Amino acid sequence: MARTKRQIEPVRRPTKPFRRAVLRGLAVLLPPLLTIVIFIWVGNTVADYCLVPLEKGARWILQSQADIRKPDELGTVEVGTDGSVKIGNRTYMRVADGNFVPDYVVQNVRKRIGHDTMPATANGVYEKYIDLNILRRLYVIPVFLFFFIVILYLMGRFLAAGMGKLFLLQFEGLVHRIPLIRTVYSPVKQVTDFLFSEREIEYTRVIAVEYPRKGIWSLAMVTGESMLDIRGAANEPVLSALIPTSPMPFTGFTVTVKKSETIDLNITIDQAFQFIVSCGVVVPPHQLAKALADQRSNTAQTPVDEPSQVANPSADS
Repeated sequence: MARTKRQIEPVRRPTKPFRRAVLRGLAVLLPPLLTIVIFIWVGNTVADYCLVPLEKGARWILQSQADIRKPDELGTVEVGTDGSVKIGNRTYMRVADGNFVPDYVVQNVRKRIGHDTMPATANGVYEKYIDLNILRRLYVIPVFLFFFIVILYLMGRFLAAGMGKLFLLQFEGLVHRIPLIRTVYSPVKQVTDFLFSEREIEYTRVIAVEYPRKGIWSLAMVTGESMLDIRGAANEPVLSALIPTSPMPFTGFTVTVKKSETIDLNITIDQAFQFIVSCGVVVPPHQLAKALADQRSNTAQTPVDEPSQVANPSADS
């Protein structure tokens, strides 16, 4: 009986270059694309809820001053073959509904719409004239942004004063009494306060502490050196720190820890907030690169086991 030894090679999974290339391209494309989409969404929201209502109000005011003459108001004035009529020093043109509007309005709309259909009513002609000449987005958007910024500035100055603060407190007190509204308003206000308000707590640096138990590390923002009595009880320097919670870092826990039991992290406050809000998904680039380098170093230092050999018996013929 003879036995032959055959070396079993490790099974290698086939690589998928197409899938890797697609995912790599998606990773490069998504950040700028999502940034553009977010800005477009914000712009459309402001336009739909602020700009468009203001345009409608301005259009209504301008149309209320429109110079439209009805046939029964003209008396015995002779109408020309082209539908024109002379009233004083102004020429009017008849439109499809039988009413008369100034000739310059009709000619302007007819010239600007080109081959499009002329509005069938006098109000429609005036509305088209207003949209094409007065309420053009080229003029409206800069004016809207200017007044919008001025209003925000005046509102901020008003709310910073004593009367403004009192008004804001009364308004928020009223909102918090409405059951359904307060459940939406409270978290939204917390987010906006965190993003746009000046931070009352000044963070000095980012550290890592073992919290809530040994072996579990949490990010914390150093806010000071805590209390003298705690420092005396610990017999060493201590730090007061805020441990934010994910994904809303404006809430958390205030702890006092020994300085020797903390690790100073080489990241900024903004990078720490990004890490917390993303629940650990967004890692600072230099920290991620260091982790990958350490992983490659550990892989290179791990000894590779020799392939196992299995004896397969074979019957002699």
